[in-house]
Amino acid sequence: MSHRGTVSPAALSQRDLTLDLARVTAVVFVVIVHLLQVGVGYGPDGTIVTNRPAEEQPWFDAATWVGQIMPLFFVVGGFASAAGWASWTARGGDAGGFVRSRILRLAQPALALFVFVAVLLVAASALGLPASLADSAAVGVGMPLWFLAAYVLCQAVVPLAARAHATAPRRTLVVLLGAVVVVDALRFSTGVDQLGYLNLLFVWPLVQQLGFWYRDGWFDRRSAAVLAAIAVVSYLALWGSVTWGPYSPNMLANLNPPTLPLVLLGVAQACLLRLAKPALTALMRTRIARAIVFVIGSRLMTVYLWHLPVILLLSGVALLIPGGAPTPASPMWWATRPVLLIAVLAVLWLASLLLVRFERLGDVGAAPSAAVIAAAWLCVFAPTFAVTIDGLDTVLAVSGAVLLGACVVLLRRGRRSTAR
Repeated sequence: MSHRGTVSPAALSQRDLTLDLARVTAVVFVVIVHLLQVGVGYGPDGTIVTNRPAEEQPWFDAATWVGQIMPLFFVVGGFASAAGWASWTARGGDAGGFVRSRILRLAQPALALFVFVAVLLVAASALGLPASLADSAAVGVGMPLWFLAAYVLCQAVVPLAARAHATAPRRTLVVLLGAVVVVDALRFSTGVDQLGYLNLLFVWPLVQQLGFWYRDGWFDRRSAAVLAAIAVVSYLALWGSVTWGPYSPNMLANLNPPTLPLVLLGVAQACLLRLAKPALTALMRTRIARAIVFVIGSRLMTVYLWHLPVILLLSGVALLIPGGAPTPASPMWWATRPVLLIAVLAVLWLASLLLVRFERLGDVGAAPSAAVIAAAWLCVFAPTFAVTIDGLDTVLAVSGAVLLGACVVLLRRGRRSTAR
């Protein structure tokens, strides 16, 4: 999920490492949550059982108030986007070139996944494998792709968001917050859940805007007591919204379509991140922490996109090992989760040696026209948004591979630059 490409250790040392740590932590949280949601094993009668063990636990809803870490990722992403935009414009870059580079850094890694899934699903169909089995696996693989639709939208509006933040920071937050509330009100009053997807235009850009405030030092200028109070008020408002409002107490259920509780979580998590900064700074002075952040952070998009395919693959392999696939949600199943997590991370690291090249931008020359950039953006947004709504299947995998391939071709064939 990193949009910066590979970062050298020297460059890493010049950045706010607590933000890199937060970004890596967010993705590792996602891997762990999905690991606990994929239950594949043998039942007492010897048949294969599939379920979502974590969601069956009485503590799951409460755990999502901590485990739903994506708002923090968008806050940190907002900080990085604001810094990237400032650096880009300081070097004479324009909005088109900036958006083009951000789209490419999302499209190239996603293209590899779409092609991989499309080939597997077409091959499965040709071999006559049960369509239900292939579709179930595809839906699982496609679960994280909602992020691409949301993030490519946020990246496209960074130049506009930066201008709005510079000229009217408070008004920008108020307008976005008002839009979030209006969309939620329309959705829940009409019962048309699809209306909630309009909040892709407001929820995540609003949370990203908090990252702009974080970079400006607003959180640095607040005392620990004030930050703690804001976090407490945010969580109390969150509790009120799920107690008396229409929202689910399960923060993962509030993800798609995105809702107001994610904004409240984003405010609280931004405050907690700043409160934890002294401790996190001390942690990042250790070599092992810096090494982990660098290794995972330099291939974050690969880890995010490919962790579910790897989890499903290893769960399938475990079925072939005697005693390797205990009944999901059984004590033995829970006991084997740490082992599977280590195996997943190890396989992801090996796969990233090949896949990380798709995260690198390289020399692409000058940006193409605004119309071409807009068309390329749509080639990324359309298939990932469709997957968000309907889940991944053979048609979307193939069409997504074609559209993302077209996006990469369009953006890498820009007008050649005569100067670096």
